[in-house]
This record gives sequence, structure tokens and C-alpha cells, in this order.
Amino acid sequence: MMSEILGVGFVIVLLGAGATAILDLWALMLRAVYGVASLEYRLVGRWLLRLAGGRFAGPALAQRSPVSGERPLGWAAHYAIGVVFAGALIAVVGPSWVLEPTPGPALAAGWISTLAPFLILQPVLGAGLFAARTPNPAQARARTLITHTVFGLGLYLTALALDSAREHQLTLPGLLG
Repeated sequence: MMSEILGVGFVIVLLGAGATAILDLWALMLRAVYGVASLEYRLVGRWLLRLAGGRFAGPALAQRSPVSGERPLGWAAHYAIGVVFAGALIAVVGPSWVLEPTPGPALAAGWISTLAPFLILQPVLGAGLFAARTPNPAQARARTLITHTVFGLGLYLTALALDSAREHQLTLPGLLG
């Protein structure tokens, strides 16, 4: 029983990290081809470090002085959040989804995950609820939705890769062993 739980946990980590890496590749492509900047994860780290100090929000987080360790913490949080969303997907659809993945649940998970930036991160960064305080809220909302659609697609593509690894008898713990 414990080995099955650990195996499912390992698969969730691979699923979340894989989907997040696909999201990061998307962001790199947008920057290289179109010059579109993505979220600076150092700001997530800065917010988390300030949160640990008892401050949930503050004016102009981006203009605040850098905090030691903010960049690695922000990137670690970025991947940890991806793993949490992958875990939520598996909690809802069940671990067998990884054995026969379909795009619907993965895309739905990506779309539902837009609530995190809309309701938490954007307000903390000064953009307001649902990016209402940005210069172009509709564009910011669309970019968030597209980004999280890519994350959902990443969940699906990573699950396909894990299923392919299992089919080719690569030894991985849990579902794929």
C-alpha cells in the first residue's frame, strides 16, 4: 500500500514538473519569437518571503527591494504549484487517467488553475482581481487563460509520455512499474 502511494506521488511529481517545463518552453518561445515577457518568478519568491514575514500584500511588490533567495524560491514555488495542480487533477480523475490520458480533464485542470493567478497572484502583484488594474485587462486575462491552457496541454502531453514509457517497459515506480 505504501509503495503504491509513493508511486502515485512520484507520478504526480513527474506529471506536474513535466507540464510546468512545457509551460516554461512556451514562455521561452513567446519571448524569443514575439518579445513577450512572462511572469518573473523572483516576484513570487519575494512575495512568499514577505508572506513568511507576516505581510500578505504590499504596495508595488515589483518595486520593493530584492530579498535574498527570492529567485530560487520563486522558481521552486512555480514547479511546486505545478505539482500541486497535477495532484489535484489525479485526485479528481484518479491515477488510472495517467494510463489512458485524455485531453479533457487536463485542459479543465489548466483552466481551473487560472483562478490562482486571477484571485491570488495578480492582486498581490498589484494587478487587481482578474487583472482589473492592468493597462489592458482583457489582454491580461486572455494571456493568463492561454498560459494555463498550455499548462493543461502540458499535463496531457506529459501523461502521454509517461504512458508511452510504461508501454515501452521503462521501469518507474508506482503506476508505471
